[in-house]
Amino acid sequence: MSWMYLVLAGIFEMVGVTMINSLHKNRNWQSLLFMLVGFGLSFLFLALAMENLPMGTAYAIWTGIGASGGAILGMVLYGEPKDWKRLLFIAMVLGAAIGLKIVS
Repeated sequence: MSWMYLVLAGIFEMVGVTMINSLHKNRNWQSLLFMLVGFGLSFLFLALAMENLPMGTAYAIWTGIGASGGAILGMVLYGEPKDWKRLLFIAMVLGAAIGLKIVS
């Protein structure tokens, strides 16, 4: 169950990051609310995951999901560059997260 909490923490981290961008563009209370809820749930699920997972592993995977997911969402939703080098490094971050899961 801890791994599921960790994946949920990463997904809500992506929501929070996406809402930061939305907040910069719209400056409305809905964007602020969704950002706060996204980050709040992210930290909640990270804390639940860390009850059974080592701190270093949990944090590395959480940041990997958030960073790579944020980059992918930026490409899909906001027209950020999609060149092969960027995709390669996103794949490397995700590969490292999977590697940590395998060895933990």
